[in-house]
Amino acid sequence: MSTVDREPHRTDVDEAFLGSATYRSLGEQRLSPQEERFEKARRTSGLVLAPLATVVMLLIPFDLPEQQHKLAAVLVGVVILWVTEAVPIPVGGFLGIAAIVLIGVVPADDALAPFGSSTVFTFIGAFILAQAMLKHGLAKRFAIFVLNLPGVGTSTTRVIIAFGAITALLSAFVSNTATVAMLLPTAIGILTVIAKLMQSQGIVEEDFDPLRLRVGAALMLMLAYGASVGGLLTPVGSPPNLIGRGLIEEATGETIAFLDWMLLAIPVCALMFVALAVVLLLVNRPEIRRLEGVQEWVEAEKAELGPITRAEKNTLVAFVVTVSLWILPGIVALVAGTESGAYETISDRLDEGVVAVLGASLLFLLPTDWDKREFTLRWSDAAKIDWGTVVLFGTGIIFGSLLDSTGLAETIGKGAYDWLGLSSAVLLTAFAVVLAIAVSETTSNTASAAVVVPIIIPIAMAADVNPFVPALAATFAASFGFMLPVSTPQNAIVYGSGVVPITRMIRSGISFDVIGAILIIVLLPVMVSVLGLGG
Repeated sequence: MSTVDREPHRTDVDEAFLGSATYRSLGEQRLSPQEERFEKARRTSGLVLAPLATVVMLLIPFDLPEQQHKLAAVLVGVVILWVTEAVPIPVGGFLGIAAIVLIGVVPADDALAPFGSSTVFTFIGAFILAQAMLKHGLAKRFAIFVLNLPGVGTSTTRVIIAFGAITALLSAFVSNTATVAMLLPTAIGILTVIAKLMQSQGIVEEDFDPLRLRVGAALMLMLAYGASVGGLLTPVGSPPNLIGRGLIEEATGETIAFLDWMLLAIPVCALMFVALAVVLLLVNRPEIRRLEGVQEWVEAEKAELGPITRAEKNTLVAFVVTVSLWILPGIVALVAGTESGAYETISDRLDEGVVAVLGASLLFLLPTDWDKREFTLRWSDAAKIDWGTVVLFGTGIIFGSLLDSTGLAETIGKGAYDWLGLSSAVLLTAFAVVLAIAVSETTSNTASAAVVVPIIIPIAMAADVNPFVPALAATFAASFGFMLPVSTPQNAIVYGSGVVPITRMIRSGISFDVIGAILIIVLLPVMVSVLGLGG
């Protein structure tokens, strides 16, 4: 039998990355047999465990009022659906709301009322703004501008840090999920150039898997984690911020101004970003450091984009107007004080939800071609926004609200207080951070904030401790789930790209869980004291 010599197969890098920029379902992912077995078992188990756990909880004779008992049973089932992803996470929330009404926890109107919350409209407006930035290339132009800065495109370390910085800055004002979705195609474009460069220089074999490069894992994880960290910078950066801030203001009567929030978050975010850069580059050490070719790719993309278009200018105007109006009440508070009539008037009228939908509406009023009556966005563009995240956010608000209105959160809080014997602000803050991070690892960060913050507030009150710092710490920590794809939507997006094996995500993420917890516990009380908040 003769042996036929063949030329070695050469990996087509472009083909390998084609279509990998969006999250893929289980059937579309390239999973190892072990990963596939785990995912199938996890999702299938939820279909059985969720209804079973709900029924068992209903049958156990807890010493609870009927309304609280039923809510607790439904919430356990919903959390299991969220953890196992037996159904899409927003659908799990919908099933929970339906169950709450069907078994008589509260009437339908009461259950659905939080969907009319200002914060829901804040995210709808922010998503529409993000859609315009994605459609017209404004986000890509911003990324290319930063990468075109002297020296950035010549080093993998600088590229990774630059992309993390871009993501963090954008996610402070735009949804974390939308920010990562915007920048992922550009990141994959740069990773493609790096993979081709390594192939041509013989750093890898001719036949290799470009989806399994350490430099790719570092770049993608920096995008996901950078969004989580940057999302803390403003109240509108992520759903947990809005949920936590609303619950804190309701419990303490103290409003956290937009600018005050930013001043609180900057030290935590800055130090966390440094930790991200150092640890990611150590755990996922890039195969190549010096780059030749990325700069040429940037120049080619820049030439393809051409001069800034009317649509981009309009999008920039809408974005700047929205952010300016979000920040204005905080500036007035600094100048005139929070007790002034000017601040009360402006903060009441410049509600963040109203500002967000106003900014988004500008996209449908600013024309790109008046003769054809074409405007910056069409409604068909707005219809493509991530409505699932909006739904998840709304259901998170609903469960948080019901935990409070039924008294279940207070019951849990007092029970935890009696069992743990927590009596100091420091211990309560540490407990709040650990609990929020643990919950956010196995469910969405939105659900984590909606469940944990209402528990922490009554614990603090029972211990005669001001709930401001512990609840704020839980809010921050809810965004610090880094280990698993299910922890945050941005984790799911980069995991779905196929570039980040789950083992690398766990190895990298566990370090940041610990570092993030320490930074929040140490820095947040100091900043609250310095700014004179929570008094």
